[in-house]
Amino acid sequence: MANAEALWCASSRQQHLIPSAPLRDCADDIKPGEYVRDLGIYINSDMSMKTRMSRTVSSCFASLRHIRSIRRTVSKPVLLSLVTTMVLSRLDYGSVTLNDITKRLMDRLQSVLNAAVKLVFSSRKYDRTSARHALATRS
Repeated sequence: MANAEALWCASSRQQHLIPSAPLRDCADDIKPGEYVRDLGIYINSDMSMKTRMSRTVSSCFASLRHIRSIRRTVSKPVLLSLVTTMVLSRLDYGSVTLNDITKRLMDRLQSVLNAAVKLVFSSRKYDRTSARHALATRS
């Protein structure tokens, strides 16, 4: 069986009770992991979504760096379209799974949104900006 993954789920207090021995499936041993990936969404064994947040935030900031390198050569509508397509769609994908994430993880997502707003509105790095603030000043 190729690419089989197994995940035992438990609360953070119960993690020590999870067996670490591989599962036997026909002739294959499947070692349980700390997370699995299903439809591009990473799920941790403690259901914390830490791996998903880390990878999503990392890929969003990588996209923002690429977009920043060409921002002076494209129009503002194209810039906005690139940010929407390459960054905001990643944040939005599977957002229903983020129901009970911690404030710390939510703050990481907010930092991506703030960076995207600064890029689109050509704000400086240390300007105080938030997505709400940018929308309010734009109207």
